[in-house]
Amino acid sequence: MSNQYVAIMAGGIGSRFWPKSRVDYPKQFLDILDVGRTLLQLTYDRFRKVCPAENIYIVTNEEYTPIVKEQLPDILPEQILEEPLRRNTAPCIAYVTNKLASRDPEASMVITPSDHFVVDPEDFAHVIKKGLSFAEEHDALLTLGIQPTKPDTGYGYIQYNDESNTEGIYQVKTFTEKPTVDIAKRFLESGDFLWNSGIFLWSLNSIQKAFNTHLPDIHEAFSQGHEVYFTDEEKDFIAQAYSICPNIAIDFGVMEKAENVYVIPSRFGWSDLGTWSSLYNVYQKDNAGNAISGNDVMTYDSKNCMVMGRDGKLIVLQGLDNYCVIDTEDTLLICDKNKEQEIKDIANDVKRIKGDKYM
Repeated sequence: MSNQYVAIMAGGIGSRFWPKSRVDYPKQFLDILDVGRTLLQLTYDRFRKVCPAENIYIVTNEEYTPIVKEQLPDILPEQILEEPLRRNTAPCIAYVTNKLASRDPEASMVITPSDHFVVDPEDFAHVIKKGLSFAEEHDALLTLGIQPTKPDTGYGYIQYNDESNTEGIYQVKTFTEKPTVDIAKRFLESGDFLWNSGIFLWSLNSIQKAFNTHLPDIHEAFSQGHEVYFTDEEKDFIAQAYSICPNIAIDFGVMEKAENVYVIPSRFGWSDLGTWSSLYNVYQKDNAGNAISGNDVMTYDSKNCMVMGRDGKLIVLQGLDNYCVIDTEDTLLICDKNKEQEIKDIANDVKRIKGDKYM
């Protein structure tokens, strides 16, 4: 049996994809690319090229378990890790690494979001396998870095030491959260910065040592459960563990503090699909640069728009340039694509003023 595993994080609510992404049915469960498979299913398909189906685990909020079971019918109940609370990525990763360590302590693994877009799945699988081999042979926390194609302010950046080359894998110098446009331009010009993909690879030994050093309270909360993982007592134990965990991302809690962090510069074609613009960038477009989903959309003197319609409802655009037009059953969003980073704030305002009805 392979001792390489994948954990797919599928518990987010995708608030920047509002109003299409809703709390009760967020974007990872949607066929947002119009290809007949949801983002979660596409992620699962990609990693089936890396390890057997029984080694792929899904970490999700407990309210989404029925959706996961419906979309991934081959997944066994024990392969779905139910989070009772949203506590960001560090507790999520501590949970799955400790659960796997209780059964296969010498394993290596990949941690990945469920909602990314990859152009070349074959090259992606090759890079992942290369990273897993490195993680098995070194005490290293490894991440995939994406060669930037533009000064994008929607991504975090990783600076690497180009003199520390080990088979195309480099030691990380710095992490930078989403920069300003001017700083992003300087990063691109320097040539030693990559986009942070949020995909991680490591051995269970390495990541558990890192948790013990940098997030000892979280490590202690989950490492005490090795006798209850894969048993009926797991659910109650996890509820208690999450109740005492802080809300903290793995990037801030571990990766930015550890010294044994490495990166693989990658070019397999990638987007985190974090915004409507990122979806627009990978979508097929008409001659006017409009990316259109839905059969009942007509455009006049409109260009560079992202339009998501619904069958049975006609949408007509006239004179729009660089807009998002997103239609759902109960909500219509018309937004300047250049200001789409404000959508999360708009959604928060909607919740504050209108309650949960449109969330």
